[in-house]
Amino acid sequence: MRINTLSIVIPCFNEQDNIKILFEELKKVLNDFDFVVEMIFVDDGSKDGTFGEIEKIADVDNRVMGISFSRNFGHQIALLAGMEKAKGDAVVTMDGDLQHPPEVIPEMIQQYNQGYDIVNTKRIDGVSTSLFKRKTSKWFYALINKLSDVRVEPNSADFRLMSRETVDAFLKIKEQDRFTRGLISWIGFKQTFVAYTSQPRYSGKTSYTLKKMLVLAVNGITSMSSKPLRISLYLGLLFFVTGIVYSIFILYNFFKGVNVEGWTSILITILILGGVQLFIMSIIGEYVSRIFNETKARPLYLVKKETGQKS
Repeated sequence: MRINTLSIVIPCFNEQDNIKILFEELKKVLNDFDFVVEMIFVDDGSKDGTFGEIEKIADVDNRVMGISFSRNFGHQIALLAGMEKAKGDAVVTMDGDLQHPPEVIPEMIQQYNQGYDIVNTKRIDGVSTSLFKRKTSKWFYALINKLSDVRVEPNSADFRLMSRETVDAFLKIKEQDRFTRGLISWIGFKQTFVAYTSQPRYSGKTSYTLKKMLVLAVNGITSMSSKPLRISLYLGLLFFVTGIVYSIFILYNFFKGVNVEGWTSILITILILGGVQLFIMSIIGEYVSRIFNETKARPLYLVKKETGQKS
């Protein structure tokens, strides 16, 4: 499978100080190849001068295209928007903070040339990665692989190379609440992994706060599995059977004339049941909210401005 055109899709959020450095690093890696390269920077509603930096680069290099969203729609949607614009025979997606090293791209192309449709990457945590992030990442992948119908490789990243065929297949998926790593596993095709060492951000602070990580985790679990709903059913059955057994115990002692003092046990039971009911309702609520989002049929993103080459 020969590459005639390679597209690089780069979602950006408040990456003003990283754009130029990333562009220079990409040029060092890609200038040695004999195929056409296009770079698509997607500004996901940045509050700084990110899009201004993209415009400057696009003015001096006709391989660069920039898209600016009307607001922040999220990293997963920015990935999708860039892939919709990409024209390449193969498409690489990567972050704009230099934590995804451009020098890995040639190795990904090698794997593609060996017949793989999708070349994923697996992150090896560097010394800058906190213990908290390592542990929460490990727990997240363990949980999602227990619940999901498809396997998501631990420490996988949205840094990958995809063939034109797999990009077109991916773009047929129009879900609002997206978990790209899970969807890539779901679409199948011949896939492999290459490892890379995670680098510290060149500049700025990560936009992936704990809150955003939790939202991504919930999206990942609810988009890839209905098992939490089944767990709710099993919990409900467990407490229903427990309630029946406890009722029989109370009635048995009542007819024997044994006075059972149960204020404490009743209070504990009510609190536990109330907590379980709220937990189950929240799970159901997550799935209902996803249905609600899908039925609204709003566009996944809105573009405010574009620069560079046009489709």
